[in-house]
Amino acid sequence: MSNNWHAYILKCKDGTFYTGISNDLKSRIKQHNLGNGAKYTRGRGPVKLVYSEQCADRSTALKREAEIKKLTRSQKKNLL
Repeated sequence: MSNNWHAYILKCKDGTFYTGISNDLKSRIKQHNLGNGAKYTRGRGPVKLVYSEQCADRSTALKREAEIKKLTRSQKKNLL
């Protein structure tokens, strides 16, 4: 685990997007793909990381996650 926090977007196999945060992105994606991640991604795997951005700390990552979640699908696609 590192101190580098990330806000990230996953694309699920059904084409939907999931946004989250982590300080160990590789491990978190593995959890999602094993069905141990967020409830939303269970049954929607495998998931693929399509976007991530490094954040200064957990608080900043949480704020960025909230901003991303408010975006429309097309705005998220533009971000990618």
